[in-house]
Amino acid sequence: MAYGGVLVGCIALAIALVTATPSRAAEGPPVRVLQMNLCNSGLAGCYTGRSVSRAAAVIRAQAPDLVTLNEVCRADVPVLERAMGGAASAAFQPARNRRTGGAVRCRNGESYGIAMLSRRPSARTSGGIYPTQNPADPEERAWLCVSTTGFAACTTHLDATNAVVARAQCRYLTGTVLPSLRAPTVIGGDFNLRASMQGCLSAGQRRVDDGGVQNVVVSPQVAVSSQQRIDMLKTTDHPGLLVTTQLRTAATANVV
Repeated sequence: MAYGGVLVGCIALAIALVTATPSRAAEGPPVRVLQMNLCNSGLAGCYTGRSVSRAAAVIRAQAPDLVTLNEVCRADVPVLERAMGGAASAAFQPARNRRTGGAVRCRNGESYGIAMLSRRPSARTSGGIYPTQNPADPEERAWLCVSTTGFAACTTHLDATNAVVARAQCRYLTGTVLPSLRAPTVIGGDFNLRASMQGCLSAGQRRVDDGGVQNVVVSPQVAVSSQQRIDMLKTTDHPGLLVTTQLRTAATANVV
C-alpha cells in the first residue's frame, strides 16, 4: 500500500508539472508589410509622376496587410487605398514647413508627408513632428502610428542630410513613441541611415533593410519570416520592401 501511495503521488505530481508548463511561443497569423518611398512631391529630382500607379500595381499583386508610405501627397492615399480593395484604415501625417508653420506642400498644392494603409481597423492614430530637426532643412520630419487590438504599426521618413539628426529622430521613435503604444510593433520607413543603425534601435528590436536606407523594424514580440525587394521600374529612386512578420502569442501546453 505504501508503494501504491508513492506511485499515485508521483503521477499526480507529474500531471501537475505538465499542466503548469510555462507559456511557450506560438506564431500568430502572418502580417505582410510593404514599405515604399514614392518620391511624389513633384519637387525632388527623383520625381517621375508614375510612382503612385506603380505602387498601386504592386499592392494589387502582393496583397499586403500593411503598407507604409513615404514622400507622398495627401491625395495619393485614397488612390492606394482603393488598390488594397478598400483598406480597413488609412492615415496621413504631413511634414511641417518651419518657414510657414504649416504643412510642407507638394507641387500640386497637396500636403506632403507619410502615410499608412492597413487591412485592420484602426483603434487609435497618433503622429507628430520630431523634437530634433535639421536647422539647415526647412522640412521638419514626422512620425505616424496606428494602433489596433494587440498590435501597432508606425512609419517615418528621417532627415536625409544629417545622420546625427536622423539617428536622434530614430531614437525618439524607438525609445519614446513605441513604448507608449504598449503593444507589439512594426515600423516601416526610410531611415536615411544607410547600413549604420548603431545607437538607433532599442534593446530586442530587430530590422531588415532593402540594401539601402529603407528598413522594417520589429519589436521583440514580432518575428520576421521573409523579406523581398520589389522593382519599382524606375518610377522612384527606392525599391519596394516586402517583409512577412508574425506576432508571437502565448500558448499554454495542457495535457489531459
